[in-house]
Amino acid sequence: MSSDQKEHSYSVNIRWTGNLGPGTANYRAYKRDHEISAPGKPIVPGSSDPNFRGDKTRYNPEELLVASLSTCHMLWYLHLCSEAGIVITDYRDEAAGTMVETKDGGGHFTQVTLRPEITYDGEYDRELALSLHERAHHLCFIANSVNFPVLCEPSIDLER
Repeated sequence: MSSDQKEHSYSVNIRWTGNLGPGTANYRAYKRDHEISAPGKPIVPGSSDPNFRGDKTRYNPEELLVASLSTCHMLWYLHLCSEAGIVITDYRDEAAGTMVETKDGGGHFTQVTLRPEITYDGEYDRELALSLHERAHHLCFIANSVNFPVLCEPSIDLER
């Protein structure tokens, strides 16, 4: 790490809550339920994807990865718009990711697409608003950490 870089550390606690008695005695003998927590924050209920015997009412790691990419982009975009004098009054994203399974039972993401729908208040420079999505993507910590494409298809013509 060079002297002009700042290092940040993050930690979370994961606790498996799916032991039905016999532990992992066999593949069907346990739930995939777990809790994600950090001091002073609410617990996030987790499980695996229902395709892998998970609980559909809990967040799975794949959803959380897509959410992390979407959230990071949003936070950078809001920051950049604020600096540029562009007033946003609403931001929503219907992000979607695609994962493929491999023959050995593993898998990987092939793509995530962000689809932010943004409401602006007042006049704004449409080209600047579009270019700020590119800048947000360039700055996003999470997008810079994955090995698959993260696409952004914004709807930026909404006005209050």
